[in-house]
Amino acid sequence: MPDNKLSGVIAAVATPVSADGAPDLDRALALARHLLDHGCDGLNVLGTTGEAPSFSLDERKTVMSAYQANGLPMHRLMVGTGAAAVADAVALTRHAAELGFAGALLLPPFYYKGVPDDGLFAYIETIVRATVTTPIPLYLYHFPAMSGLPWHVTLIRRLLAAFSSRLVGLKDSSGDMAFARSAAAISKDFAVFPSTEAVLLEARRGNFAGCISATANCNADLCARAWKNGDAAALEAAVAIRKLFDGKPLVSGVKALLAYIHGDAELARVKPPLSAFSAADRAAVVAGYDAVLAKRVA
Repeated sequence: MPDNKLSGVIAAVATPVSADGAPDLDRALALARHLLDHGCDGLNVLGTTGEAPSFSLDERKTVMSAYQANGLPMHRLMVGTGAAAVADAVALTRHAAELGFAGALLLPPFYYKGVPDDGLFAYIETIVRATVTTPIPLYLYHFPAMSGLPWHVTLIRRLLAAFSSRLVGLKDSSGDMAFARSAAAISKDFAVFPSTEAVLLEARRGNFAGCISATANCNADLCARAWKNGDAAALEAAVAIRKLFDGKPLVSGVKALLAYIHGDAELARVKPPLSAFSAADRAAVVAGYDAVLAKRVA
């Protein structure tokens, strides 16, 4: 299995959407390159911020292939391959492995709630066995507020006991720092990435592998200064930008701010069932973003 150790500032990169609802590949590639050139150590492609569950299997494969075909550094990219149907998760994970992604991020199969650990174990086991000839590092995606199913610590320990050569880490979008720390304490070789850049100074001390953040789409340079240099003022500014979205729809909000930052209204488009960020929220976030940057300059 490739020994690609992902760490540091990883943006949960947005997926631009064309007017017809298809992935806008040109804008996706441009955004990816911009983020990798301006502070991101890596990217999480087709996660929640990337609206993966709203795209078809073929659309997801097309996005994945575009990154590889256009020379993106695959050793710096993980990709969401979890799905409600295990066959889809297998197909996406195989495709990720064949393209050379550094890791596959596995949301649990999210339709049936309250399933036993045996069912979730079987899901991972099926993916592991189906990719044995093209092994790819596997990361669990813990987001129970969206999936309704947790990768809890007891289950993680069981999965690691069975698949330690393949299961390498976890993205925690629960917001529960006690859980994140418990997961990270399972093994020094198990890389845990909280979903907020607020942990970056703690991560520098070795508690976490870094962060995988939606708002790193908009504040990657500040996050990088915190991660690489321990710059507390930069981290304060990065977190202030993140807090602009408190109580607001995060995915459409990040896309609205991206549209402002890059001067490209097309970047604000989301795919149903999400809807556009409201004009009032956009105005508030843009004003807040400008105020944070102005304070930094002053």
